[in-house]
Parts: sequence; C-alpha cells; structure tokens
Amino acid sequence: MVMEKEKMYRYIDTIAPQMAAMSDDIFDHPELGLNEHHASSLLTEWLEKEGFSVERQVAGVETAFRAIYHHGNGGPNIGLLCEYDALPEIGHACGHQLQGPSILAAAAALKNAETKENYTVTVYGTPAEESVSGKIMMVKNGCTFEELDVALMMHGSGATQVDVKSLALSKFKIIFHGVSAHAAVKPEKGRSALDGLIMACQGVEFLREHVADDVKMHYTIVNCGGTPANIVPATAEASFYVRSYSRTYLDTVIERFKKVLQGAAMMTETEVEIIEEKGIDSKIPCLALNDVLMANASLAEAPRIRPAREKTGSTDFGNIMHRVPGSCIRVAFVKEDAASHSQDYVNAGKSSEAHDAIVYGAKILAGSALDLVMQPELLESVKKEFAARLADEMKMN
Repeated sequence: MVMEKEKMYRYIDTIAPQMAAMSDDIFDHPELGLNEHHASSLLTEWLEKEGFSVERQVAGVETAFRAIYHHGNGGPNIGLLCEYDALPEIGHACGHQLQGPSILAAAAALKNAETKENYTVTVYGTPAEESVSGKIMMVKNGCTFEELDVALMMHGSGATQVDVKSLALSKFKIIFHGVSAHAAVKPEKGRSALDGLIMACQGVEFLREHVADDVKMHYTIVNCGGTPANIVPATAEASFYVRSYSRTYLDTVIERFKKVLQGAAMMTETEVEIIEEKGIDSKIPCLALNDVLMANASLAEAPRIRPAREKTGSTDFGNIMHRVPGSCIRVAFVKEDAASHSQDYVNAGKSSEAHDAIVYGAKILAGSALDLVMQPELLESVKKEFAARLADEMKMN
C-alpha cells in the first residue's frame, strides 16, 4: 500500500502549484458566509474539469455543493468536506482558504489512484461555518450526509494533530417585553423588561452551581430599550450561549435555563421571548479514525506532529459527526501559539507554510481514505466504535 500512497503523493505534488494559486485567490477575495460565490465557483469548476459530477446549491444553500466520482462500482463512500467562508473585517483569519484546495487535491488523487478497489469520493462544499453554520442548514434542509461511510476534513493550525471532544453549543436571542412608564410620575404602571433580564442573568449565575463542570454559560445585554434612566424600559435583549461537551446533557441544561428565564418573567410580570439561533452538536470522537489520520501524517512527514487536542471549541462539523464517523486533521502552518481568528493567521495566509499545509493535508486525507478502502476490517472497526460512542452519548443525562 505504501507504493500506492507514494504514487498519490507524486500526483498531489504535481498539482500543488494550482492548489496554492487557488488558495491565494480565495484568500484575496474573502467572502462572508452564504456569499462565497467566488470560492464556490473556483472549487466546483475545477472539480468538473477533473471529471466529478457536480451539484450546486445543495439543500437550497446557494453556495453549497456536492461533487461525486465513482471509482468502479460499489464500495465505501469517502466524504471530504471543506469550508471557504471568511470572517467580517479581518478576512481569512481561520485558514479556510486552505481547505478547498487541499480537499480537491485529495479527491483528485483518490480519483486517479491506481487500485482495483471500488469506492466513491464525495466532496461537500459547506458554507458559512463561522456564522450561521452551513452544515446545520444543509441537514435541516434534507442533506443528511448519511450516504457517507466516513466524513473527513482538514484545517490549518499551529500544529499537526486531531481533536477528541468539542463543545456542543446553543445560542439564544432573549427578549423581555414589559410595560413602559415614567419612573417618577407613574412608576406603579411600569413593568421593567430590563428588570426581568437582570433577574434572568442572576438566575443563570445561580444555575452555574448546579450543573456539570464542563457547562459554560455566557451572556451579554445587547439592548435595553434605548430609553433614558427615568423611563421604565419596555424591551430588553440579550445574547446567551450555553455549552457542554455532550449535546444530550446540554439539552437537559437548556430546559432548566429556559425555566430560569420564565421564572424571571413571572417575578417581574413581564414576558420573555426565547429564540434559538443556533444549535451545534458536540463531536462523537472516533479514536480509530484519529489514529488512521495521525499514522498518515507521520508517513507524509507533516510538520510539528503533536498529541490530540482533548477538548476544543464548537464546530458545526459536530452535527455531521453525530450522523457518520468523522475526523479532521489539523495541519501546522502558523506559529504554534497563534490564536485562531487572529492577525497571525492572516499574515501567514499566503505563506510557503500555508501552501505546504495544503499538500500535507491532501496527502494525509488521501492516504487515510486509501487505508479505509483497502482494509475493509479497518473501516468496520471505525463504524463499530462510532456506533458504540453514539449510543453512549444518547444515554448521557
């Protein structure tokens, strides 16, 4: 199998200049979530030229796409997912310009692999990870990703490593509605929306004492009616984030969180509007799949190989990893202590290290996919671990 991988490596090296130029083009044209028309066009047009069957606007998401190539008939379906959205004002400060070109190089290497095994390569373009979570939108609109046997990604980072856990997250817009009144003339007529919101925030502070250690709750008041101090505010709004490393447990906390809000409204004779704006799942870790990626990282001699990150932030890839086994290889291209969403990522965005990371990511993913295709027992062990861990997650409360 090493010889087959070396052939794929050589192919990836031959198209590396194309992928670097594509990455730089995406970097130079940063687009916010759901508006990544330039990036989506670059990626899909290249895939079509390479013989992939491309479907655009998947699940009604304008800049989402799916590209498929059948290597023979039957066999496993290897999913390769990429993101390509930028951040407001700062641009590609998360390295998303690297993902599409790296995924394309891996997909093309698998398409052209000199092996008799049958398999399918499916590339998914998933927009708006940084904002409205495009993968979640796609799932809600009927694109479940469940035709895949595995889902793989790459992401630029300060080291080459995989992740184990990630935080499930629910984001809420909370609006309290009260009754306005003059605080000096007719204070008894007023029902302060701000009082309700402040009591809700205080209630959340008490709730912190009675939840698991991994639960995180953040909030900020974004609007208190814009009224002067001597007027009882009729509206008050806040943004709340509630997180845990288990989506199943987080759902139980959210029910209690909502009771706190409703209790604050009852005590202040106001009304509360609870709007869930985002619901990101925690990852279901698959250590066997992580091991495959790291073994291929070593084989490809990727830079700064490090142990797995045991706990990370939130990603909508977790929603996919609740449906099929998945993992993401992080590839070093910035200094090791660089923070994501920082100027360090922007400064390194078109560097030789960034271009190298595209190549390393492609080699790692292509090699890992070949392992899964050529060793059916390995893929079966990945699926069994995933099923067991998902069952354990569903039992947690």
